[in-house]
Amino acid sequence: MISSPHTVSDVMTHTVVSVGRDAAFKEIVELMRQWRVSSVPVLEGEGRVIGVISEADLLPKEEFRDSDPGLLPLHRLSDVAKAGAVTAGELMSAPAISVHADTTLAQAARIMALRKVKRLPVVDRVGILEGVVSRSDLLKVFLRPDTELAAEVNRTVVAVLFPGQAVSASVQDGVVTFSGPTRDRALAPVAVRLAHAVEGVVDVRMDLTAPAATPR
Repeated sequence: MISSPHTVSDVMTHTVVSVGRDAAFKEIVELMRQWRVSSVPVLEGEGRVIGVISEADLLPKEEFRDSDPGLLPLHRLSDVAKAGAVTAGELMSAPAISVHADTTLAQAARIMALRKVKRLPVVDRVGILEGVVSRSDLLKVFLRPDTELAAEVNRTVVAVLFPGQAVSASVQDGVVTFSGPTRDRALAPVAVRLAHAVEGVVDVRMDLTAPAATPR
């Protein structure tokens, strides 16, 4: 069996800067600059996430500073409204796009790509903030040592598909190479797919050979 994928809980940041609904525009900008983040969650009550403010939510105030709203296309009217916003409640995008701690890294990456966001609040089952995960957090899996990757691929792929055979997996710079003689070269595509499923693998290459002929 392939090992369980790494989840958001493995890479997320637990210390999160956040704001309340009544936070002022300038306060939000100062916090984002101070903490060097591109977005902040908006909380209420016991820490429930009700929205997110990103740099994209703040930029309309500068973009439309000298524009005539009557000349703008209809699809930009919501941005014009944000240009006049002065509090977090008026600026935030809601409901917040969030994930749970047990979300896989692949799922989180897909959400970021589809929704075009750089950071996601991590919430519990009732919406209470637990942390935040960013694009850079998701890339941490590619920092896994080659020796660790090789051990996992050999344990979860080679030992399962090629038991008792002289096949091994080596890893250099995150690239897995399967090598050695095997009578089961038809399983190569399966090995490639399973190796790619190991978090931190950059690419997979095959150098399998046919077993030596048995002398008669």
